[in-house]
Amino acid sequence: MTDIHPTAEVLLVEDDHQLAAMLTALLAEEGYRVEVARDGQIGLHLGLTRRFDALIIDRGLPVLEGLDLLRALRSKGVGTPTLVLTARGAVSDRVAGLDAGAEDYLVKPFEIPELLARIRALLRRHTDIASSLPVGGRRLFLASRIVVDAAGAGEEVELSDRECALLALLAAAPDQVFTRPQLLERVFDRADTVGTVDTYVHYLRRKLGREVIRTVHGVGYRLGAP
Repeated sequence: MTDIHPTAEVLLVEDDHQLAAMLTALLAEEGYRVEVARDGQIGLHLGLTRRFDALIIDRGLPVLEGLDLLRALRSKGVGTPTLVLTARGAVSDRVAGLDAGAEDYLVKPFEIPELLARIRALLRRHTDIASSLPVGGRRLFLASRIVVDAAGAGEEVELSDRECALLALLAAAPDQVFTRPQLLERVFDRADTVGTVDTYVHYLRRKLGREVIRTVHGVGYRLGAP
């Protein structure tokens, strides 16, 4: 039994009953809880209404094709790490899967140890997401100090320690307005001045856009609107 994430919730979207049963039994032996959807529409409903740690999606699904399902989830802000399973192994197919928002792509037939290793990698990514904060349509990953688009598109933006700490404080309480002295006390050193707060707000706006932090005139700053 794996010790990576023994109570992980996995959504398996697979219409092949025999394969779905085999994978469900295999993942259960590894300590995962598995929910199975037999078509893309059911998978979309479950993905939007339930919380999962990882998604495993077949491409050739009835009702809603696997990549269309994944695009629909990503468009709704569902960033759950996803492995696409498929019999289509051409480079163009792999590229299409990754462009649709998948973190990984495994071609059938596959080796069980490789599948399990890839699922463990997905769960490590889920842990990283859990250690992150939403910033509008993006996410701030605290450990790596990077900001990425919530849907997995676009370039990563790397922040300094102070930029990350300032943005994390604002993102953790998105409806709160912080005064400059409050931000100075919680983020910066005693030797700094309130002007340092303004400087780092400027740095963040330069990297992420002016809308990332909103100025509340006469009071201070808060997280900007999405």
